[in-house]
Parts: sequence; C-alpha cells; structure tokens
Amino acid sequence: MTSIRPTFDSDCNDWRDSTAEFKSQCLAHGFPLVGITDLLEPPRYRAFESWLERGFAGSMTYIEKRKNAYRHASSVMEGCKRIVMLGIPYSKTVGDSDETKDGGKVARYASATVDYHDLIHSKLKSLRSWLERRYAGAAVRGVVDTAPLLEREFANLAGIGWIGQNTLLLTKSHGSNFFLAALLTDIPFEIDSPFEADHCGTCRACLDACPTSAFPEPYVLDATRCISYLTIEHRGPIPSELQERVQDWVFGCDVCQEVCPWNRRPSPLIESPLQSQKENNRLPIVELLQLTPDSFRERFRKSPLKRPKLEGILRNAAVVAANLKIENAVPELQALAETSTDSTVREAAIEALKRISP
Repeated sequence: MTSIRPTFDSDCNDWRDSTAEFKSQCLAHGFPLVGITDLLEPPRYRAFESWLERGFAGSMTYIEKRKNAYRHASSVMEGCKRIVMLGIPYSKTVGDSDETKDGGKVARYASATVDYHDLIHSKLKSLRSWLERRYAGAAVRGVVDTAPLLEREFANLAGIGWIGQNTLLLTKSHGSNFFLAALLTDIPFEIDSPFEADHCGTCRACLDACPTSAFPEPYVLDATRCISYLTIEHRGPIPSELQERVQDWVFGCDVCQEVCPWNRRPSPLIESPLQSQKENNRLPIVELLQLTPDSFRERFRKSPLKRPKLEGILRNAAVVAANLKIENAVPELQALAETSTDSTVREAAIEALKRISP
C-alpha cells in the first residue's frame, strides 16, 4: 500500500474518511472498543494528587515518583496530538465455574491461557506498524499499563465509557470486563466526544459488597484495603485485620465487578485467548504452597500471576489456607514456617498454622 499522509494543517473534515478507516483497522486488530481524544491533560489530575496525598496508593511508590509525568500525555510521547484509547474484552468464561475444593480464587482477567500484556502488546505493535505504513513518518507509541497515563480518564474523554463508583471504567456493552490500551500519535484523527453520562445512578452495590470496605466514598478507592492490591502489588505481610476479609482470593478480586448490574448483562461473544478459563478460576492451595522458584517460573511465566512473585503467591496461599481451614495444607505450611528464607512467607505460614489449629 502506498503511504498517504494528509497535511496536518488541513481541515479536520479531510480526516473523516481516514479516521473511519483507522477505526476499522482497530476492530480488525482485535479492539472492539475505540475512542480518540485530543484532551491531553487529565481534568481530574488534582483528584489524582489528592488520592496520593491521602496515602491511598499504599506501597506503590512508583506512582508517587512519577506523579508529575501524569500531568500531560507529552511525558509519554513528545509531540503527541491524539490519544487513541482501545479496549479488548475478557469477560466470557469458557465452561462452568471451577469449584475446586480447597482452591483459591483468581481474578477473571488473570485466568486466561496467556498474559494479557503479551497479547495486547502484540496487537498494538501490529496496529502501530499499519499506521506507520499508512502515514509515512507518523509518530506512534503503544502502551499497556506501565506508562504514566491515567488510562480510565482518557478512555472517558475519548467517549468509550464512564468511570463507575468503584473507579473502574464501564460501558453498556461490556460492563467493566475489558482491558485498556492506548496509542499515542501525532496524526490528527477526528476526535470523539467525551462520555459525560453516569449510568451508576444511586446504585451502591459495588461499594457495599467490598469485603474490606476499600471505598471510603463513591469514586474513591483506598488501595491499601483492596484485595487486588493486597494480593498483587503489596509487598510484606497482609495486615492481620484484613486477612480474613481476603476470603479465598489468592490473586486479585472480582467482587465489585460481580455485583455490578452492568456486568450481569449479556455481552457480545468475542472469541479470544483472553477469555477466562474455568480450570484457572481456582487454584489448589496445597499445590501453590508446594511451589519452588523453578516450578513457579515454569507455571506462571506467561501469566499475570507472576506479578506478586513466588513470595507473594506463597503468602496469599497461606492466608487463604487459614481462611478456609484447609487442614491438609498443614505439612506444607510447617515446611514453609521452618525453612523459608523469606520473613513474610514464614510469618504467613506461622499465622496460618495458628488459625487452622488454634
């Protein structure tokens, strides 16, 4: 295909067909949700600063260190003129829920057969390559998760959906069960209008259902009380007063999504490797407690479950073993209490033994 790049100082109407063509390519590359914004400064940046000041980021100090970078998209890509927000669903579970006895729950987004980072990065790379071929000299950067970009706010500004009371982005078609990614570019595609409606209304289902009361107020999450944070991002012991509230979640949490009315509606069926698999919905706690550095790497090297590292998974499994009173986990817990070189794992195992056999 011959590279064609309309001049950037041309009238916006000249980009109507090009924008439609690009959006069709987004769909063809596996992104059924797409919106474009030229608002590069997040209007609610002050709310983000306040969230940090209140200590709600917990031990995620990397956010505080990059706080100023979140002020403008130019920190992610110099010369950026548009942010293309993309969404790809993961909501459908293949097969019935796996109620493995003595198993720990895994958040639905992490129970697919691939790590979403790898798959989405591959799709973004392909879409970026198409843009660079189509528009010679275009500047394009694709990001997933790791860049200092307030993805949910930009997705709202790009018209994809609204930010719910549980702080997640919601759409009428897919609820909140989708991943977000972004393409930053200097190509002046036509922009979409922000999504201004809030379809949460007076519903408080997500706020009231949270096992750890992690929402001090609507639209504000205290990550230090969130099960997803505690089992994934947090390093060190899970606070004793929250351990029982972690329930049987060994990685992440879906409670505030499960109770959301928008997630109970049928969503379009989209076949994808990101679909949740029933065999990964619950993981046997005893098997997790038996993990070694080598077996951990082999089992989770292509999974989001590698994020908390071996020590985090062992800690989580010990807490869940205590919460479920899994007596056949006692030998593994005793071994960890006696031989683990990680103080957090040892403490979690010792505490679990006390709670299982007081």
